[in-house]
Amino acid sequence: MEADLPGSVLFCCDYNSVRSPMAEGLLKQHVGHAIYVQSAGIKNDLEIDGFTIAVCQELGIELGRHRVRTMDEMVEWGDDLESYDLIVALSPASQRRALDFTRFAAIDVEYWPVIDPTGLGETREAKLASYRQARDQISKKIAERFGPPKVQPNLAEGENGKDD
Repeated sequence: MEADLPGSVLFCCDYNSVRSPMAEGLLKQHVGHAIYVQSAGIKNDLEIDGFTIAVCQELGIELGRHRVRTMDEMVEWGDDLESYDLIVALSPASQRRALDFTRFAAIDVEYWPVIDPTGLGETREAKLASYRQARDQISKKIAERFGPPKVQPNLAEGENGKDD
């Protein structure tokens, strides 16, 4: 499995406000600094979703400072998208954009169908359950694709990891 690990991964979804930031945070927690990980969307109309922040915080992943961005903005800001080894699309629209972008580049594109939890659920608890479902789908795909965690979860959060 180690030989199959990419050096860099870009997660993308529609707005970079729910699924792709979740995936970025989850993979960073899973592998630490072993893989360079970023996320982007294809549109930039929203800010990071509060429910996304809440369900990731439950796992010790801080997304409160995440700033949404598009793939086009990344290119404008000087990020070479062709330097990524793998783009993981989490929505059909982002898969089409990634495939269009990579048609002349040697970048692997994978599509992970993950539910879009926005708009699901009537109550706060029902909404949180939908976001947890999306988070857990992503977490399961990460474990399947990247193998067992490379770091202890508390070390990924910046703690020293020493026993008391």
